[in-house]
Amino acid sequence: MREGSLEAPTRHKIDWQNPDFWDEAKLDAEVRRVFDICHGCRRCFNLCDSFPKLFDLVDNSPNETLEDVPSSAFKGVVDACTLCDMCFLTKCPYVPPHEFNLDFPHLMLRYRAIEAKKGKVAFAERELTKTDRNGRLASLVPGIANWATDTKNATTRGLLDKVAGVHPEAALPKFHGATFAVRAKREAAALNEAAPAFGKRKAALYATCFVNYNNPNIGMAMRAVLAKNGVESKVVYPKCCGMPQLEHGEIEKVAANARAVAAEMSPLIDEGYDIVALIPSCALMLKFEWPLIVPDDPLVAKLAKATFDASEYVVDIHRKHGLAPGLQALDGGVSMHFACHARAQNMGPKAAEMLRLIPKVDVAIIERCSGHGGSWGVMKSNFETALKVGKPVARTAAKNAKTYLASECPLAGEHIVQGIERLGEADLPAIDHSMHPIELFAKAYGLA
Repeated sequence: MREGSLEAPTRHKIDWQNPDFWDEAKLDAEVRRVFDICHGCRRCFNLCDSFPKLFDLVDNSPNETLEDVPSSAFKGVVDACTLCDMCFLTKCPYVPPHEFNLDFPHLMLRYRAIEAKKGKVAFAERELTKTDRNGRLASLVPGIANWATDTKNATTRGLLDKVAGVHPEAALPKFHGATFAVRAKREAAALNEAAPAFGKRKAALYATCFVNYNNPNIGMAMRAVLAKNGVESKVVYPKCCGMPQLEHGEIEKVAANARAVAAEMSPLIDEGYDIVALIPSCALMLKFEWPLIVPDDPLVAKLAKATFDASEYVVDIHRKHGLAPGLQALDGGVSMHFACHARAQNMGPKAAEMLRLIPKVDVAIIERCSGHGGSWGVMKSNFETALKVGKPVARTAAKNAKTYLASECPLAGEHIVQGIERLGEADLPAIDHSMHPIELFAKAYGLA
C-alpha cells in the first residue's frame, strides 16, 4: 500500500491476551516507533491536543529528536487522546495495510491498559465510569442528583472538583426518575398498520446507559418514529457497553460486558429483531470495538452484524420499504454536528441523510470534533482544552444561525452549547440546548 492510497483501512484485533501486549519495554519501543513517524508527518496537528503535545516534546528537546525525550514524558500525549479515532480514519496515511502499520488510538489504549493494570487509574475516575450503578442510584433521587451537579451549585460542584477532579463549569448529564426502560413499559405506542414497513421489521432498542438514565426522551422519540412507520420495538438493556471503561484501558471489563450483552441479544436476533443502539459511541462498540476485543466470540460477531445506529436504521427503513407520510417542515433549519463516533462507523453522515428526508429542511453539516471526548472533557485537567478543540464547531454552529442544533452524541451537543456561550460575541445568536436528530425527526412527524 502506498502513502495516500485509496484502500480502506483495516484494523487488527486488540491482542490484549498476548503477554507481549503487557510488556512495558515492547510498548515503549512501539510508542517511539509510532511517535517518530507522527512527528515527521504532522498531518494530525489540528485534530486534538495529543499531536501538538507530541510535536512540542520533540521540537523542544535538546537535539529536536525523539531520542532525547524521556519515556516518562509520553504520558501527557496519551492522556490528551480522546479515542475519537479520527486520526486513524480521516488523516493518517500510514494505517494498515500500509507497511508502517499505525493505529494511534489503539496504541494509546494499550498504554492506558498497562497503566490501569498497574493501578494508576485514580479511584474517583474509576467510580465515575460506573454508569449503571451511578444511574440507578441517581434515578432514585433525581432532584437531589441534578441539584448537586448543577453548575450553579458552587458548593457541591466545588466538592466534586476536589474529590473527583470534575471541572466546576463542565455541564453534566441530568438524571431521570423514570428511566427509558420504565417509560417504554408505561407508554407503548400503537403501530401504524398503513405504513410501508409494517410487518416487515422489528427492532430491539439497546437503551445505552445515557438514554436509559440521562435522556429517555431520545429513546421515546425513536420508539414513536418506529411505531409511526409500523415497526415493532422493544427496549433491551443488559448493561453498559463499556466505553467509559475503555477510555481508561480496562479492557477485561469491556470484554466481560461484551460477552454478557451479546449473550442476551442473541435470542432476539434469532427471532428476527434488528439491534439498534441509540448513541453512536455504543453503536461503535457493538459494531467494531467488541469484535476486536473478543474476536473469538461468535455471539459478539453475530451482534455486530445485526446492529444499526439509530439514524442509520431509519434511513435503512426508508431505502428498503419507504417511510410513512406525514413529515412536516422544520422552520429555520438545523446545524447538524457529525459526531466522531458516528463518523468512525464508516456509514456516512446518516443523521443528516435522515433529516433531509424532512420536506424543505435546511441541514448544515459540521464535520469536526466537538472536543468533548466522553468523560474526558469534563475533567478539570481537560475542560479548557476540550473547549479549545471544539471552538471551531461552536463558532460554525453559531454563525449558521439555524433554529436547531443537533448532534447524535448528546454530550458533544451540550459541550458545543457551552462553547457557543464561551464565545461571548454579541452578534452571534444564543443557542440554549441541542437535540438528538431522532428527536427532530419525531418533531417533524408531530410526535414530540
